[in-house]
Amino acid sequence: MSQPSSVSNSHPPSLLDALMPLSILIALLSLSVYFYGADSSYGPNQVALLLCAIIAALLGMKNGFSWNEMQEGMLHGIGLVFGAILILFAVGALIGSWILAGTVPTMIYYGVQILSPQWFYAASCIICAVVGLSIGSSWTTAGTLGIALMGIGGAMGLSPGITAGAIISGAYFGDKLSPLSDTTNVAAAVTSCDLFDHIRHMLWTTVPAFCLALIIFMILGFSTESGQVSATEIHQLLGALKLEFNISAVSLLPLLLLLVMAWRKVPAYPTLICGALAACAIAMVFEPEATRRLGGDDGVLSLIKGAWYSLFNGYKSESSNVAVAALLSKGGMSSMLNTIWLIISAMAFGGVMERAGFLERIVNWVLSRVSSVGGLISATVLTCFGMNASAGDQFMAIIIPGRMFREAFSAKGLHGLNLSRSLEDSGTITSVLIPWNTCGAYMSAALGVATWTYAPYALFNLICPLLAIIYGWLHFKQMPLTAPAESNLKASSNVHSVQDGG
Repeated sequence: MSQPSSVSNSHPPSLLDALMPLSILIALLSLSVYFYGADSSYGPNQVALLLCAIIAALLGMKNGFSWNEMQEGMLHGIGLVFGAILILFAVGALIGSWILAGTVPTMIYYGVQILSPQWFYAASCIICAVVGLSIGSSWTTAGTLGIALMGIGGAMGLSPGITAGAIISGAYFGDKLSPLSDTTNVAAAVTSCDLFDHIRHMLWTTVPAFCLALIIFMILGFSTESGQVSATEIHQLLGALKLEFNISAVSLLPLLLLLVMAWRKVPAYPTLICGALAACAIAMVFEPEATRRLGGDDGVLSLIKGAWYSLFNGYKSESSNVAVAALLSKGGMSSMLNTIWLIISAMAFGGVMERAGFLERIVNWVLSRVSSVGGLISATVLTCFGMNASAGDQFMAIIIPGRMFREAFSAKGLHGLNLSRSLEDSGTITSVLIPWNTCGAYMSAALGVATWTYAPYALFNLICPLLAIIYGWLHFKQMPLTAPAESNLKASSNVHSVQDGG
């Protein structure tokens, strides 16, 4: 993580300097949503972020930094998300190839028959929680099973926003408690806490938040009217799927391969690429008609051409069933380009804000006003959320507050586990609620639902930070510094740039 440059002619920023780019950004983003609504993430927000990056750079230059230093800050910020960009491209390829291979259609075909509309939201949350816990990645969970669950929910006539919220809630619950998760390891490392002590301490906020979310999803499932799709419509949808694809267990092999590789801790990018290539191979053997159609002719090479097409431009359904055509016409690397544009713009802004010292100035101002344990926990949670919004990345929202709040927790007589839990309760899971954050942009692109649409229903991600604040003010389960000593885990051992969103 870069530090503000210490050149001879620079001086610390004022609080006004630090807050001005954020204030302008909030105003511009609000105006963007007012003008463009759900389409604000398709260009307007990017313009706002890049304009505010320039404003932050000019303020940094006023304080003695050179333009080159400000530009280096932007480039450093963008460099942190190259791993995430590669994963986004891989997920786009995965979606297109999995549809072509019949993987997603098969999961939809059986899922519609097995899952009840009334229990669907809660079941989706539980399924994603189990998979997320097993593989330690909310991104992989949402980018694979989440896509199929979105298709099943759409086929049942259920709300896309609630379905996405249930998927995200489950995926982040599993990710948060998994010892395989990047963010879980980073939160423990940056506070010098033992990983498994950190996970055990998180149970006090994580499990109640998940249970409350499940109860609400059950209530939503039984009270919603949108899931009342007739048996005839379901029958027609199943028939359309079988007409376009060869529904069979063979189509699920790419999913099995991906889960095994993720469980064996193979890095996310090669795992996703292998899953996509396996789907292409299955498509050429078991879905030759659909593959040739994408390829554009009847020759042998059209099989390779069609599989290749699905990787870069997704699948294009020609089903006469409107619902099936809408469900399955998606994917491809090209579908991720707008999301990548948004992430690059956000990280350019976050990078210059950090290099100019603005983020540190804001955190120090927050710390100077903390006088109680409840205030300290609240300040940590809110600062992590603010970092997710201003720096655009959950790793920065964990590492920067974690580094800066350590002494404050010690001064209050609090064990480092309280800090590590607070970082996860906010820094990890609120990232998905910000449209221009790497996690919010990823989930929106992968699930096909705007961040503002699913955010009110990402219940676990909303409840957990609130519980953390309540616990702080009640002094409930706040481990004192006199508890058993923390392990000497080096903070630098697991702190790294974004490789996988969770």
